[in-house]
Amino acid sequence: MKKNYTIQSVLQDQLTIPSKLLSNYHSMGIDEKELVIIFKIYHYQSIGVFFPTPEEIALETTFDQQVCAMLLRQLIQKGLLSIEESTEDSALRNEQYALEPLWDRLYNQVDSDEEQQLSQDQMNIFVLFEQEFGRALSPIEIETINIWIDDENQQPSLIKAALREAVLMSKLNFKYIDRILREWKRKGIQSVDEARAHSKAFHSEHAQVERKQQNNNRDTSLYYNWLEED
Repeated sequence: MKKNYTIQSVLQDQLTIPSKLLSNYHSMGIDEKELVIIFKIYHYQSIGVFFPTPEEIALETTFDQQVCAMLLRQLIQKGLLSIEESTEDSALRNEQYALEPLWDRLYNQVDSDEEQQLSQDQMNIFVLFEQEFGRALSPIEIETINIWIDDENQQPSLIKAALREAVLMSKLNFKYIDRILREWKRKGIQSVDEARAHSKAFHSEHAQVERKQQNNNRDTSLYYNWLEED
């Protein structure tokens, strides 16, 4: 039987995967479906496609679009995949997936109880946000939370407190939560107790201002003041 390929063509059609990833993915909390998505992202990058859509990935896997989107979210939530802005073209702001967090985790593994607890706390944040928003978070929203944690060193407990504050104020959006976190950081607030005290003082002051405005706007001719009776 005649071969339709050569050894050289086979060698040229290779995708180099770190053997350490194949040996350790299970200990990193990665399942086989997520591993396939990692391989697909890695492959797309090798051919110059840096932000493949769930639809594009679904065309080359047995997963449907919804499953691909879910798996991408899970990898971002686990801190193994990030979304970055491309700086190649200053006129356009292009987003792309980056696997650097995966490689950092793979080659700098720390199995301490403290890191495992931090990872669990981070996962709980995403679950809490999705419960409050009543929907799955988008990759950009997940990346925003990861930026708060990794780049801005915000404590997971403070992020949860900021989320509760946004819910209390009926302003459930990421921009408002980001403003809360930046304000707390500017004022040196580093614990939930300090955030709670600041919030209590803010709401108390806000209530006093509202009462004062209501009193100033009140038509006093409608009220009978018995103290002024002769």
